[in-house]
Amino acid sequence: MNGIQALILGIIEGLTEYLPVSSTGHLILAQRFMGIGLEGRDKAAADCFAICIQAGAILAVLGIYWPRVMQMFRGLLGKDAEGLKLFLAIVAGFLPAAVIGVLADDKIEALLFGMKPIVAALFVGGVAILWVDRWMKKGGGSKGVELGEITLKMALVIGFAQCIAMWPGTSRSLMTILGGILVGLRLSAAVEFSFLLGVVTLTAATAKKAVWPIEGFGDRYDGLLGGTLLMWDDYGFMPLAVGVLAATVAAALAVKWMVGYLNRRGLGVFGYYRIALALVMVVLMAFNFHDFKGA
Repeated sequence: MNGIQALILGIIEGLTEYLPVSSTGHLILAQRFMGIGLEGRDKAAADCFAICIQAGAILAVLGIYWPRVMQMFRGLLGKDAEGLKLFLAIVAGFLPAAVIGVLADDKIEALLFGMKPIVAALFVGGVAILWVDRWMKKGGGSKGVELGEITLKMALVIGFAQCIAMWPGTSRSLMTILGGILVGLRLSAAVEFSFLLGVVTLTAATAKKAVWPIEGFGDRYDGLLGGTLLMWDDYGFMPLAVGVLAATVAAALAVKWMVGYLNRRGLGVFGYYRIALALVMVVLMAFNFHDFKGA
């Protein structure tokens, strides 16, 4: 992987991680076009790279929502009741993914990490967005509560909704935003909770993949940090640094834009975009463009 390829993947990761469009689907699409991560060792290195550049998206949200982070910290110190309540809600929202992820993540990935399941998830997710957007425009969710009024039960339901995003192509942010709306949060509150929950979930996923061993490529990679060592040996430091930096900047811009856009226009455009992308990918698969059938 060269610097330009790392830059492109970092930008794609940052732009799509917090938008309800599936960062996984976009990264796979980009990798196929650039001939990266097609099989074997190269695929293992590219998969680890895609996980590690999520650090950029994490840093972006930490920077933007630092006041919220400090509020939760003060809550842990007993100095901010609302901050403690939000912290406990984040923990409750994370627990389902933590448990199910440990028990079934690898099995789900082995079963569903392919082009057809991703295309199906993109399309179904797009339809779901359009349905919720139409419901909201008819007055649904108009009495939603602000983030400070979230309950542990609401957070837990959002957490289970997040687990659906273990199906590649679904989008973690999509499921947590829709989950937040359907349990009674205002759209703006659902989006903010999705971002904050994403910091914890992405950090855990990145840490897990970074330290996990990887088999089949030699003893050096069979122990802890196996995937990271393989990526480091194949790509070196510079592509990772470029990818993380690009993801940080792109994610910050995407989050700032999304908050303002949703307050004015709603979710509908993301539904149409997902459906259009799914149809494009169906065409690419039909003509086996860039070996898409083998993805």
